Amino acid sequence: MVLSFRGFKLLNTLELLRMVDTKAIGKRWEEMETDVLVKIFKELNMIQLTPVSLVCRSWRLACSDPFIWNTLDLGLLESNFIQTRALPFIWVDERSDRRLTRILRMSMALSSGNITTMIFHFNLYMKDEHLNYISERSPHVRRLVMPAWNRITRVGLVQAIRRWEDLESLTMPSIGHPSYIMEEISRSCKNFSHLKVMGTFDVHFASCIAVHLPKLKVLSLRCSIVTKEALLFILNCMVNLEVLNISHCLLLESLVSGRRQIRSELDQTIFQKASRMRDFLYCQSSSCIACRRMIEDEGLMRWYRYEAWFWRQDEVSSLDLGEYGRLFDKNCVDRLLSSDINF
Repeated sequence: MVLSFRGFKLLNTLELLRMVDTKAIGKRWEEMETDVLVKIFKELNMIQLTPVSLVCRSWRLACSDPFIWNTLDLGLLESNFIQTRALPFIWVDERSDRRLTRILRMSMALSSGNITTMIFHFNLYMKDEHLNYISERSPHVRRLVMPAWNRITRVGLVQAIRRWEDLESLTMPSIGHPSYIMEEISRSCKNFSHLKVMGTFDVHFASCIAVHLPKLKVLSLRCSIVTKEALLFILNCMVNLEVLNISHCLLLESLVSGRRQIRSELDQTIFQKASRMRDFLYCQSSSCIACRRMIEDEGLMRWYRYEAWFWRQDEVSSLDLGEYGRLFDKNCVDRLLSSDINF
């Protein structure tokens, strides 16, 4: 037997009852305790939650509970795009933008501002209007994983950071002029402590962090091109840094001739300077799959060539993304791709 409320088919009755406390079995569904409803709805994805939230007021409140919406993980959602030679070097299909807009509207409406962690795929290219929409409706974000900034302007990023005063952790791409975003984080986010950069990391980037984020505790450059000068700058200047991850990085050293060569091993100077840290994570092993992939990709990791979860990993536990969230699982992706679904 299948339950139906206002024309929406939900879960099978027996499946629901197995998840419900025995004390609550004799009650009407709308009279069940909120914590019991939350435990049930936690097993649904956002497409399933939408009709459930329309049943009654108590179900709506349960569907918006922070326990369900603490993390919005859109790590399986990608834009349909092609690369271009002109700025922003990406062209995105309009249907992808409309799909993302609908998903964000649904998730912002259901979450009621309870999202504290947002995770976006490295091939999900948002625009200013998307970022503005979520920053206005989710002001309590503490962790943001957003590896693609091609279509977002400086103004759009600065406005979002100003709203996210609670921001503590950011995963970002490598950008040519990072000072503006570091300066805004320093000004607006007093508890900021974790930064992960995916891409090239040079001495200019390092100096921007040292100047604007001197109290940074954790920095991960995993699977990036890192210059020796930038690494030494961080080790010399970032006295409050407790954790540094340069695992699988391609370390470049400048020669007198002006050319750069790849260093296959770290020298003792680096180890000595890093010894004061709680954790200094590195890996330059020929037997390591990630290290081999970095060399094959010439330092610019082509994430799309590898396992879907590979880009989510980090040796720093506080930056590792773990498994994909249930709210936006593969079933959501399949439904979105199979039809132009409206929410």
